[in-house]
Amino acid sequence: MSKEMVIVLDFGGQYNQLIARRVRECNVYCEVHPYTLSIDKIKEMNPKGIILTGGPNSVYDEKSPHYDKELFELGIPVLGICYGSQLMAYTLGGKVEPAVVSEYGKTEVLIDKKDSNIFKDVEEKTICWMSHTDFISKAPEGFEVTTHTTSCPIAAMENVSKKLYAVQFHPEVVHSVEGTKMLRNFVIDVCGCSGDWKMDSFVETTIKNLREKIGDGKVLCALSGGVDSSVAAVLLSKAIGKQLTCVFVDQGLLRKNEGDEVEAVFGPKGPYELNFIRVNAQQRFYEKLKGVTEPEQKRKIIGEEFIRVFEEEAKKIGKVDYLVQGTIYPDVIESGLGKSAVIKSHHNVGGLPDYVDFKEIVEPLKMLFKDEVRKAGLELGIPEYLVFRQPFPGPGLGIRIIGEVTEEKVKIVQDADFIYREEIAKAGLDKKISQYYAALTNMRSVGVMGDGRTYDYAVALRAVITSDFMTAEAAPIPFEILSKVADRIVNEVKGVNRVLYDCTSKPPATVEME
Repeated sequence: MSKEMVIVLDFGGQYNQLIARRVRECNVYCEVHPYTLSIDKIKEMNPKGIILTGGPNSVYDEKSPHYDKELFELGIPVLGICYGSQLMAYTLGGKVEPAVVSEYGKTEVLIDKKDSNIFKDVEEKTICWMSHTDFISKAPEGFEVTTHTTSCPIAAMENVSKKLYAVQFHPEVVHSVEGTKMLRNFVIDVCGCSGDWKMDSFVETTIKNLREKIGDGKVLCALSGGVDSSVAAVLLSKAIGKQLTCVFVDQGLLRKNEGDEVEAVFGPKGPYELNFIRVNAQQRFYEKLKGVTEPEQKRKIIGEEFIRVFEEEAKKIGKVDYLVQGTIYPDVIESGLGKSAVIKSHHNVGGLPDYVDFKEIVEPLKMLFKDEVRKAGLELGIPEYLVFRQPFPGPGLGIRIIGEVTEEKVKIVQDADFIYREEIAKAGLDKKISQYYAALTNMRSVGVMGDGRTYDYAVALRAVITSDFMTAEAAPIPFEILSKVADRIVNEVKGVNRVLYDCTSKPPATVEME
C-alpha cells in the first residue's frame, strides 16, 4: 500500500465518509478520524494533507468542537469544508457570524481567482452544494477570497504560502458538479500525492501484513458467503493456508437455498483450499429470538449467538488465536466513529458481546468501502458472480423482518425475496440496481382472495442505487415489473396479501429496514 495518506478530521458532519470516498477515487489513501485526534498523533501519521469536515455547530459557541491553532502551522496542506472552513477562519483571526440568508442546496458559485490551485480547470460559474446558517464575514490576515455567491461573500478562501484552503460548500457531494475535480486538485496538486493507491497494492500488502501478524497462529473465519466475508476468507487463505478454518453458521436467517450455495463454493468440493465447517443452528437462533421485537436487541442477540457458536467450534478444533470478520468501513463509520452519530450498531462492530474467547479479532477489510472490497475480490481471482453478489447484512433476515422473528416469517421472506430477485434478473436489472430485497412488515391488513376474506402480512420491496452505500436513491423500477412481482408474491407465498414498494432515499432511511 502507498505510504501516502490524507486524513479527514470529523467534526460531526453527515458527509464525512463521502469525503474519504471521493479522495480514494483519486487513488489516494484516506482515513476518517475524530477531531479529538491529538496533534502528536497527526505528526506521527505524517499525512500529505488534512481535510476538516462540516458539522452542525457554530464555531463561535465555546461548546462547539475546536482544534489547536498548531494544526494550521504544521506545514501540512489543510482543506476546511463548511464548518471546517469556518473553524479555520475563526481560529486564525477571521470573523464568523450568523448568515442573514442561510444557503441550502444547489447554489451557483462564482470563481474570482481563476489561477487558484483548488479551482484549476473549474468553470467560472459552477454549481455547488451549500448547507450553512453561519458564514465567514471576514477572512483572516494573509488569506485571499477566491469565490463568492450572491448571498455569501466568502464562499472560498486560501493562503497559498501556508497551504491553507477553505470552501464553504460541500465538494464531496454529488450535487457539486465539479466537486471531485476540486478535491483532486487539492490532494494531487496542493498535497503532492502521486495517486498510486490501487487495489493490487492493497491486496499484496494486506496478505504480507496478515502473514506477519498471525505467524503460526490458528485462525477462525466467520464465513457468511456474502461479498465481505468471502473476500476476507480468500485473503486469509492466501496469507496462511491451512492455518485457517472457515466456519459457516446457517442460523436460519439466510436467503432461500443460500446455505447449500455457500457450501458448494467454499466446501470440500469448491475451488478453495479451506478447512470448511458448516453448523446448522437454525432452531437455536429462533429460540433466542422468540418474543424479541426491538431491532438493536435482535442485532445483539444474533451477534452474541454467532460468537457463542464460533467459540464452541473453536474448542472442537483446538487452540484458536484469531477470529476474522468481514467488517468494512461503512460499518465502522455508521457504528459511531468519534463524534458522529451512531445510526445503528452493525453485526460486525457494535453487535459483538463484551466477552469474546479469542486472542484478537482480525478485520482485514475494515478500511475499505463496498466497491473497493469488490475490486479486491477481483484482484484475488474470486469469480465475478460471487464478487457482485447482492449485499447481505450480518444479522441476515433477522433485520428484514420487522418485529418478532419466527420460522414461519423467515419462510415468507425467503420465498418473497426469491421471487423478487428472479423477476429483477429476468428484467435485466440485477446489474443496474446496487441492492434489492424483500422484507416482511409487521403490518397485517384485510384482503380478498377468491371469495374469502384474508387478514395477512404486507411484504415491502426495497431497491436502491448507490456507489458507496453511504447515501442511496430508491431505484426507479418500472411499474409493470413491480406489478408482476406483487402478483406472484401474493399468489405464490402463503400468508401475504399485500406488497408495498419503499421509495425512500438514504438519508433519511437506511438501506436495511432495521
